[in-house]
Amino acid sequence: MNGKTAKEIVNKLSGIFDDKPALNFSTPYELLIAVILSAQCTDERVNKITEKLFKDYNTPEKMITLSQEQLERYIFSCGLYKSKASHILSASKDIIEKFNGQVPADIESLRTLQGVGRKTANVVYSVAFKGSAIAVDTHVFRVSNRIGLVKADNVLNTEKQLMKILDKSDWSRAHHYLIYLGRSFCKAHKPDCENCPISDKCLKKIKR
Repeated sequence: MNGKTAKEIVNKLSGIFDDKPALNFSTPYELLIAVILSAQCTDERVNKITEKLFKDYNTPEKMITLSQEQLERYIFSCGLYKSKASHILSASKDIIEKFNGQVPADIESLRTLQGVGRKTANVVYSVAFKGSAIAVDTHVFRVSNRIGLVKADNVLNTEKQLMKILDKSDWSRAHHYLIYLGRSFCKAHKPDCENCPISDKCLKKIKR
């Protein structure tokens, strides 16, 4: 797919989907925690969890007063709760010890936080700090490969190829559009090609 077609897809989706995540947050730290929790979990579930969690534990200093077991009880319903609790506490300690309690605003520093993967760092950088980055989750990976934006066998190569074909000014919003497209139409097991708003641009239509 060429850059012109990619731009047309982004512009078409801009009139349909929001360019912001469906996660509820009010600070960069809250966004960081919400994104960690969102792995293999719905945004609706995460929002229910953080509504309770952030009432008392919405800063890294407050978060590390919780033990691993205590935090696990808060986030149990989101799945993978043991590893997520460990990641949240590790990242919170790093923020306190290395960045004076403030979530770092540059992508390189975000990626150094323990428990914070590349996708999470990219989301926080692009959403909280308005940086240009593409976060590739399962939806972005599936959709961008299926419709022909990229041809990649892993998330890192998907990210690199998207960065090449998309205008840098579109990186962050395209990430959200592809997620919403994957949730609404280009679903993993039963894509709704008939009603998909970009079916005319798709290079890999699923024949059903």
